[in-house]
Amino acid sequence: MGKIKGAIVVNTDRCKGCQLCVVACPKDVIALAQKKVNVHGYPYVEAARPDDCIGCASCGIVCPDGCITVYKKKMED
Repeated sequence: MGKIKGAIVVNTDRCKGCQLCVVACPKDVIALAQKKVNVHGYPYVEAARPDDCIGCASCGIVCPDGCITVYKKKMED
């Protein structure tokens, strides 16, 4: 049986840096970008440890602005 691997894509231009996704992530994959802001002047989140993502989609569910898309891929052993 294969292992599930996840990947997140953050729409940084829509992100307002509320960090709800950071709190919701069980694997600490997401972090607030240090000293970076988007086109609207908000700090945004990014995948700090993308290889640890399990594709649970907790981040995408809690995002109030719908900035996060989660992809899942079955990895073969």
